[in-house]
Amino acid sequence: MKSILEQYFDILEYNKKPQFLDKYLQTPSLLRLKNIGYFCGMDYASKQIYCFDEYISRYDHSLTVALLTWHYTKNEKQTLAGLFHDIATPCFSHVIDYMNKDYENQESTEEYTEKILKEDTYLNKCLKQDNILLEDITDFKKYTIVDNDRPKLCTDRLDGLILTALFWPKAININDAKNIIHDTQIVINEEGNQEIGFKSSEIANFVLKVSKTIDIFCHSKEDNYMMELLASITREAIQNKYISYNDLYILNEKELIDILKNCNNKEITKKIIKFMNIKKENIPEISIDNIKARALNPLVNGERLIH
Repeated sequence: MKSILEQYFDILEYNKKPQFLDKYLQTPSLLRLKNIGYFCGMDYASKQIYCFDEYISRYDHSLTVALLTWHYTKNEKQTLAGLFHDIATPCFSHVIDYMNKDYENQESTEEYTEKILKEDTYLNKCLKQDNILLEDITDFKKYTIVDNDRPKLCTDRLDGLILTALFWPKAININDAKNIIHDTQIVINEEGNQEIGFKSSEIANFVLKVSKTIDIFCHSKEDNYMMELLASITREAIQNKYISYNDLYILNEKELIDILKNCNNKEITKKIIKFMNIKKENIPEISIDNIKARALNPLVNGERLIH
């Protein structure tokens, strides 16, 4: 039987993906993301707090965003911008934004996007073959179908909602994912820009409900505590020179976890054991201001769902 992720790839017609995409899937800087978990290092956390049925990587998310973008646009540049939008993601993903005190936007590592892509000689060779400029894919925010300000919907946000809902709160099943995608289309919003909208208010309201469920999970005391705990462990490991900030882009998450577990620092060891074994009833309340709000107000037949 196919895994849930494999079934999701089927919905996105991975087997019918455009031929030009094949060589880009072998880009070294992109392949690194196979060892970066989608859920911010929480695959290694206490199973009483997080219980994921499958491992989802940032590579998986990058590919599904690209497939979604192609589904809507049939545009090579936008599809590649979607494929490489998370290229600057370090180990533990948004935990590093917590470490950098960027709780609200969670974009503190995106500044490395251009540098990483520019230094990937394989990628630049592929782009040259296809007569595509590097700047056509580095600034993914200029494509509103790929990235859009909240509360608008885009492929990154839609894919993130589906992946998160499928594997964390399990607020949807694979048929729900199929229905959501089949109910969406490109529309022109009130600002004259392209945006992903819904055909039916029924599906739009369902997605809004799912989004609120995810928001509750992302603002829970458990998630706040575990994200902040791994951020503090990583910060202390860097300060004590067991790892460097650069290692977040060189090593994979398992290698980093192994270093943290065996670093011969009692304080760090104590924290990593807690991270991996803490029971739900022992999670304390902590206060973090300005955690990213996942507001959503999609278009339904050209009109905002919430007026």
